Amino acid sequence: MAYLETRDAVHVLYLGEPGGGDDEARFHPDRLAEIHRLLDQVEQTEGPAALVTTNVGKFFTNGLDLEYIFPRMDELDAYLDTVHALYRRLVALPMPTIAAINGHAYGAGAMLATAHDFRHMRADRGFYCLPEVTLKMPFTHAMGALITRRLTPQVALEAMTTGRRYSGPEALERGIVDAVAEEADLLDGAVARAAELAPLRGGNLGRMKEQIHAALIADLEVETTGTSIGD
Repeated sequence: MAYLETRDAVHVLYLGEPGGGDDEARFHPDRLAEIHRLLDQVEQTEGPAALVTTNVGKFFTNGLDLEYIFPRMDELDAYLDTVHALYRRLVALPMPTIAAINGHAYGAGAMLATAHDFRHMRADRGFYCLPEVTLKMPFTHAMGALITRRLTPQVALEAMTTGRRYSGPEALERGIVDAVAEEADLLDGAVARAAELAPLRGGNLGRMKEQIHAALIADLEVETTGTSIGD
C-alpha cells in the first residue's frame, strides 16, 4: 500500500509498498482509499507544506488495476470516477505538488503525474507513456481533459494517438516534465524544490489553483458513463 515520509515541510507520498521491490502501484480501490487517507493527513498539518509523490524500484505507477476491474466490468465507470477524483484532488491541492517519476509511468499512472503542479523524471530509465490506443482502451472525458489541458496540443496528440514511450530527456524536451535527474538525485532534487515552494501553501494558493484549473476541474467531475474496452 502507499505510505508517507516527512522531510521537514515536505511530505513524500510513496505509491508502492514499504520496503521497496518493484511494486507497480496499480490503482486498486484499497490503494486509492489509502492515498486519500494520507492526503488527509498531509492537509491536516499546519504551516508550510508541499507534496512530493514518488515510488521506489522500476515503477512510478502503472495506473489502472486491470486484474481487479476486468471481472467487474459492470463497475468500470464507477471505478474510473474514483481515479478521476484523485486527479481532481491533486490538481487543486492547496500546497505545491511535484511528481518525482522514478520509473515507468503508464496510462492512468502517467496521468497521475500530470495532475501534479510539476514533474521531475529520472533521466536514465523509465518511460512516460499513454498506451491506451494500442490496448484499445478509451480515454474517458475526464482523462482526455487532463491530458489536453496540461500538455501542449501537439504533444497530447502524439502521446494519445501513437502510444509513444517518452524517456526522461524526451519528456523534458516536449514539456511533459519540468526537470530530469539521475536516479540518485531525483528524489532529493524534487524535495529541495518542494521545500522552496512550501511557504506558499495555504488557502490563497488553493484558490489560485481552483481558478487556473476551473475548466479542467469541471471536466474531472463529469460522471463517466458507457465506457467500453476493445472497440
